[in-house]
Amino acid sequence: MRTKVNPENYMVLEFPSKSSNEAFSRAAIACFASQMDPTLDEIGDIKTAVSEAVTNCIVHAYPDQLGMITMRAQILPGDILDIVIKDKGCGIADIDQARQPMFTTGGEERSGMGITIMESFMTTLKITSNIGKGTTVHMKRKIIRRGGQK
Repeated sequence: MRTKVNPENYMVLEFPSKSSNEAFSRAAIACFASQMDPTLDEIGDIKTAVSEAVTNCIVHAYPDQLGMITMRAQILPGDILDIVIKDKGCGIADIDQARQPMFTTGGEERSGMGITIMESFMTTLKITSNIGKGTTVHMKRKIIRRGGQK
């Protein structure tokens, strides 16, 4: 679902919740975002935030089965990279609790820092979820144009 603002460019990818696709999603968003001429730090932050969102789909949305993950990205006026990661998995029962650092439903090997990391690396983060229907993570990142470029 694209916003009502006409994007300068956009992409939509859909892939199964295989762990190998976490790296694919990082590479895809880096390639797409590169047309905005971000710094290496900005690219690193964006890749990390997408990695956390996709990993959450793989680990939490579809813990016992493969499911589909959709990644949408668009470049909005004002140098905004708009990213949506969506699954149709089990959903999050309590988003406020899930946003708490160190909270996880993924077992001892999970840090519980994914949402905190996404929040710290992106300009805005919104999460919506319905039990049994899935979760949508909507992130935006303002890209700082270098050298006064337009």
